[in-house]
Formats: sequence, structure tokens, C-alpha cells
Amino acid sequence: MVNPLQGENTTESRVATLQGHGLVVADGALGRAMVRVLLDQAPALTVTITGRTPDPRPDTRRLLHQAPDRLAYGVLDLCSDEQLADLGAHLDHLDHPLRLVLNASGWLHGPAPHQAPEKRLAALHRSALRQSFAVNAWGAALLAQAVEPALKRSGQAWFASLSARVGSIGDNRLGGWYSYRAAKAAQNQLLKTVALEWRRTMPGVCVACLHPGTTDTPLSKPFQAGVPPGKLFTPDFSAAALLGVLLSLTPQDSGGFWAWDGQPIPW
Repeated sequence: MVNPLQGENTTESRVATLQGHGLVVADGALGRAMVRVLLDQAPALTVTITGRTPDPRPDTRRLLHQAPDRLAYGVLDLCSDEQLADLGAHLDHLDHPLRLVLNASGWLHGPAPHQAPEKRLAALHRSALRQSFAVNAWGAALLAQAVEPALKRSGQAWFASLSARVGSIGDNRLGGWYSYRAAKAAQNQLLKTVALEWRRTMPGVCVACLHPGTTDTPLSKPFQAGVPPGKLFTPDFSAAALLGVLLSLTPQDSGGFWAWDGQPIPW
């Protein structure tokens, strides 16, 4: 792997080589930013972005209007087996090989008091654990299952899912955030196992867990006050950095856990 932020082989030049189809799961701020990078820099790539509702968000709708020939929208809730099956059926009819799958979904907090990141063990709640695991862990693995047949037909491809540094067991020095930490750690284990299987069955596919850094999105908004100066990234910065990291990886790197700056993160 080369440093994704240095040298002549820049993010832009790597993205420009993509040909085929890309799938971006979740049309939040970071997912939309990834789509913008792909539309701007990969002219030979068509893209599908998914959201959980039939009516796209206004920002997603604007992207669709800007690139009607290259960007499509699909409904996908990673907690729905039926919608995951529909995704697999949709990918069966692609005119182009599936080259890139980016899972930008995530769940950290909800409106109820028990859906906030836990500061102590007493705050742990079964329903919050279930929701966090459903989106942050199980969803990534079930997405991999759904796209597996299409990736087998593609040969060379990348599959990446957003993880988080707080999902690192070795890096856990502060505690707290029980359900989110555990769910991201579970995602890492699931996708490491996927990578080992695909190394045997699909040796041209690279699987990666990616940490975007603290990005200015609704997910991180309630927790941005303590972010050091210069460490709160725009979605566009994080998206470009993550794509640079991902496309610098080869199948020999498959199953790794990487930060936005290309540095490996301990499990």
C-alpha cells in the first residue's frame, strides 16, 4: 500500500481509473460526498446511492438532477432482509461490472434518552444495543452477502464499510460508548472474516474497514465540542481521503482496518 495522501498517485488519479458501477449505501452527508467525488473524478463509473425512504433527501435529489445519466437512487434499509434481497436482484441486471461498494451507514444516537452513547454501564439499554448492532455490525455483513454474487462476476473490486476508531479494542483507553464501540468492533470482526473467505473465493476483491475521522455530519454533531482544532473534517475532505486510502489498497491488504490518513488501526 502507498501513502494515499502523498506522491503522484493521488486520490483523483486513482478514482479516475474506475470503470463500471459503484454502490454507495446510505445517502447521509458522507455518502453524498462520496458520490460527488465519484461523479466528478470517475467519468467511466455509474453510481447507485441508496436511502431508507422512497423519497430521496433534498440534497440527494439535487445530485440526481445533476447527473441523471450516471446516478440512480434505490431504497435500502440494511435492517430489511427483503430490501437486501431486492438489492441483489437489482445488481444481477447491471450492464456494467460492480467495482466499488461503499457502506456509509451508521447509527450512534436517537431521540430517546436511552439512545445516547453510554457514559457508564448503568446507562446500557437492550434496545440501544440491538439497534446499534443491527446497523453498525449486522448490516455491513448482510450487505456483503447481498452483493457477493455481483462481485464474483466483476473480478477486481473494492468493498468498504465505515467503522470507527472507537471500535478498536486495542485503542480503547477511555471507556464509555458501550453499544457503539461493541457494534463497530463486531463489524470489524465480521468483515475480517468476510475478507478471509473472499480471499479464497474472490481473490481480486479487497475488503476494508475505514475510519473517517470526526466528520461534520448529524451523527457527530452532538459531540463536536471537544474536537481539537483542525480535526473536524468536512464530508468532502473525509470522502476524498477515504477513497484515496481504499483505492491504494490491493487484495493483499484485504481485511484491514484503516484510518482516513492511510494509517492502520489496531484491532
